[in-house]
Amino acid sequence: MHIISHTPGALWSLSGTELHIPDGFLNLPISLACWALAIAIIALAARRAQRDLDERQTPLLGIMAAFIFAAQMINFPVAGGTSGHLLGGVLAAVTLGPWGGILVMTAVIAIQALLFQDGGLLVMGANILNMGVITALIGYGLYRSVITQSQTVRLAVIGVAAWLSVMGAALATSLQLWLSGTIPLDIVIPAMMSVHALIGIGEALITVAAVAFIMRTRPEVMETEARPGAGRGWIIGGAIAALIVVVLSPLASADPDGLERVAEDMGFIDLGQSAPYEIIPDYTVPFLGETPLSTIVAGLIGVLVVAVVIVLVARALGSRRAEAGR
Repeated sequence: MHIISHTPGALWSLSGTELHIPDGFLNLPISLACWALAIAIIALAARRAQRDLDERQTPLLGIMAAFIFAAQMINFPVAGGTSGHLLGGVLAAVTLGPWGGILVMTAVIAIQALLFQDGGLLVMGANILNMGVITALIGYGLYRSVITQSQTVRLAVIGVAAWLSVMGAALATSLQLWLSGTIPLDIVIPAMMSVHALIGIGEALITVAAVAFIMRTRPEVMETEARPGAGRGWIIGGAIAALIVVVLSPLASADPDGLERVAEDMGFIDLGQSAPYEIIPDYTVPFLGETPLSTIVAGLIGVLVVAVVIVLVARALGSRRAEAGR
């Protein structure tokens, strides 16, 4: 866990950041512009998901949200004393479709910021765009182009898409930092793209492994055909996988994440601002302190909350569809 002082008496957390921008890195106009675009895309995703998603897929959305939240707690080391973690946008998009994927990623990112102070509130729109929208659209767009091809071809393309999704999100973050006047473009792009090129390899390997497992055990989950929904066995298996990942989360790498490393090296780390409140900051339950148990309990809380939130959203969309069909 990384706690970094930026002004006297103020602390902010960069645990699990990778591309979670904290408040202070972007200026107000860019933050608001990102919010406006994010809201428009989320509204579109909700409308399309309301039309496309079968209500029997609702548990799958909850399980996928829980797994991605848990997986983002596991930082893996890359070269140069830097770490990264799964973003999960491609995984969500190829299993849930682009609109369900965007909604799942939005729920994950929102809960991370609101409950765990991971990523800023003012810049949450930018984080949703970068990690939730761009990754899902890149992933699904490439996957859809080979959806009728062999499993080997699809897995290869998914790996490429996962790597490109990290690069796309890193590029968007770089442009936002530049437009905010935080760092010159010719400095931030090489720094961000080089470190995230390595992190993207981890994203690709994890995504391909997860999708290959799903293809082998529950191929009906994939977006190759209209899916009737996942069976109870898949739901239980997904929940167990998420719990296992949470239990392993204290073993995550303590090295700085991609954005944190760049911010430290480029000298704008001190711009980060602390959250206006704390609930479970830095994935640490206050009364348990900075202990492995505290991290596990925090992760369990996050998994449960994000799963419940996305299931409630999916059911609300289903109710609207039912009312519209009357």
